[in-house]
Amino acid sequence: MSAMKITKSNFEAEVIKSDKPVLLDFWASWCGPCKMVGPIVEEVASQVGENAKVGKVNVDEEQELAQKYNVMSIPTLIVIKDGKVVQSAVGVQSKQTLLSMLQ
Repeated sequence: MSAMKITKSNFEAEVIKSDKPVLLDFWASWCGPCKMVGPIVEEVASQVGENAKVGKVNVDEEQELAQKYNVMSIPTLIVIKDGKVVQSAVGVQSKQTLLSMLQ
């Protein structure tokens, strides 16, 4: 499975009401480090399968979501479980770090 595009319109259903932890990658197309972490996020998405969800939030298109979660620099990676932020990291992270954030 690949990372899903998260927008304001599907955020509630896919993230807040999810019965699984959700890893969100806040990114932008012009961001160099985001391009580095993108393939890692996709690998995590294919590896976690049905145990978790992985979504990507384009901060240029979804400024409201970025503000809601105080995203000041990108990439910002946030894990939301039961509607609450349980983990977050800023900058390029390893696949192992992202997988452990989802535990």
